[in-house]
Amino acid sequence: MNPHLSRLRKAAMALPLRPGVYIMKDAHGRILYIGKAKALKNRVSQYFGSDANHSPKVRRMVEQVDRFDYLVVGSEFEALVLECSLIKQHRPPYNILLKDDKGYHYVKVTPPPFSRLEEAKQVAEDGAAYIGPYMSGFSVKQSVDQACRLFGLATCRRPLAYGKPAGRPCLNAHIGQCCAPCTGRIREEEYAAQVSAALEYLKQGSEKTLQTLTEQMNAAAERLEFEQAARLRDRIAAIRRMTDKQHVVLHTGKRLDVVAAVREGERLCFQVLRFRDGRLREQEPFIVGEYDDLPAARAEFLRRYYTLRQDVPPRILLDGEAEDADLLAQWLTSLAGRKVLLTVPQKGEGLSLVTLCRDNAAEYMARQQGRAGQTVKALDEIAALLGLDRSPERIECYDISHTGGTLPVAGMVVFIGGKPYRRAYRRFTVAPEHGGDDGAAMAEVVGRRLREYRDSPEDEAFGTLPDLMLLDGGQTQVAAVQAVLRQAGLSVPLYGLVKDGHHRTRAITDGGDEAVLTHKQAAFALLGTIQEEVHRFAITYHRSKRDKGRIRTVLTEVPGIGPSKAKALLQRFGSVAQIKAASVQQLGEVPGISAALAQALHDHLRQNG
Repeated sequence: MNPHLSRLRKAAMALPLRPGVYIMKDAHGRILYIGKAKALKNRVSQYFGSDANHSPKVRRMVEQVDRFDYLVVGSEFEALVLECSLIKQHRPPYNILLKDDKGYHYVKVTPPPFSRLEEAKQVAEDGAAYIGPYMSGFSVKQSVDQACRLFGLATCRRPLAYGKPAGRPCLNAHIGQCCAPCTGRIREEEYAAQVSAALEYLKQGSEKTLQTLTEQMNAAAERLEFEQAARLRDRIAAIRRMTDKQHVVLHTGKRLDVVAAVREGERLCFQVLRFRDGRLREQEPFIVGEYDDLPAARAEFLRRYYTLRQDVPPRILLDGEAEDADLLAQWLTSLAGRKVLLTVPQKGEGLSLVTLCRDNAAEYMARQQGRAGQTVKALDEIAALLGLDRSPERIECYDISHTGGTLPVAGMVVFIGGKPYRRAYRRFTVAPEHGGDDGAAMAEVVGRRLREYRDSPEDEAFGTLPDLMLLDGGQTQVAAVQAVLRQAGLSVPLYGLVKDGHHRTRAITDGGDEAVLTHKQAAFALLGTIQEEVHRFAITYHRSKRDKGRIRTVLTEVPGIGPSKAKALLQRFGSVAQIKAASVQQLGEVPGISAALAQALHDHLRQNG
């Protein structure tokens, strides 16, 4: 608990009800967090009131706050612009900063004459021009290599100067991938024009470059400069061959970004797919730590991401709503100098692109965690389907099994990270009076599980509450267990798994409405697996009790054989069939079985076989 809360709360209540930016600082003056507000007083005071609705991340930040500063601005839009600028300058630890293991990369253009294009990891004070930053070093290097080959730029370390040959040209010149300025025959202005064309290709993409080169080729042909026209023709063909290698092609819209996120526990993975000239040019994954809620995290990610980007497309597709979407679109429009649209597609190619983006995010998150991408995707889909704040790390599922109400039992299976955790599986013998009432049986079992949670906090199975509790059943079972949870004063997401006529999971219910599942969803497969596993576990236990009861009845019908002697016989022979096949002498070898009792058992099994 922060000892300065009362002082901070009093200071927050004195803030104006005007738009602005607030800056949280610790006792050493270090900036912890920078945020914007439509009304400073309302927003800042929320931090220093009740922490019941705060995420663990916000609680930790508030515990460190010693004071805060603020800046009043004229509008919420101005607050957004100022917030982005200050975060980029100070990089506070509690803001989303897009930290990852790749760092930033740039395209470096060395000073003229005879500039070279190179990939660089940082901006240096060396007189060169830099384009970027970009997150993917591989994409930058690949793009620079393509531009140099397509426009015949030098990549060697030889001295370049007009009229001063530096020796025989290299192999690149012989195969048409370099104009060989090392021979001293290329004028500075001619080479500079090729550098400009290469930069235009990198900045504007292939379509704009093809249009420009085609115009230049036609103009050269009209001037009867056929050699120049032929060189331009070959360059156009090379660019088309290069772009034809790109398999992901858009049919609607030529320049757009797609942003999607998947959740795993307390973490998010944002994926960005960047389409230029209708083709996928780059993909960038980012792991984000704890977050408050997904719409707020999505908005903050977009602000951080496009603060680092010079190229803002006219259209950005999102996989869900972003907080202050209109304000965000206005800010992006000001960055781009033209209209920028934020959309959440519901069908068609846009939805397919968002799905593709989310699949890639799930795969990246899975690689980081050593899990399967389909599992991460399934957990994220379950969270979205049920409106959970986090993807469920621990899932418990319960099922009741009996035969006509007799020998009722229950099974509890536990899945952690989408995988069965069998060490935490548990079986329950249900009270006989609940044998014909699945709702009452389920309430009894969950009630016992919750008492174990209270009484055995160190127990591997019961000592932790699940992030999601599932019941193999519908509204009746859910309603019964909801009452048990309310009585225990616990809040656990609870849903029932509803089966179709083929015993497959077709929907999930909260006791009222049903959310129908389709076979295309990753969640469908995972929930079906969980339901099949709990059914198998419960019915196996029921059958074992039923079989033991039947075997015990067959053996104990013989006077003088009780449960202990029946157990000894089964341990010796393994099954009733083997006992029946044994001779009287063999039966008499079992401890506790006399010769007379062996004969009586032998006769009984053959008479009642």
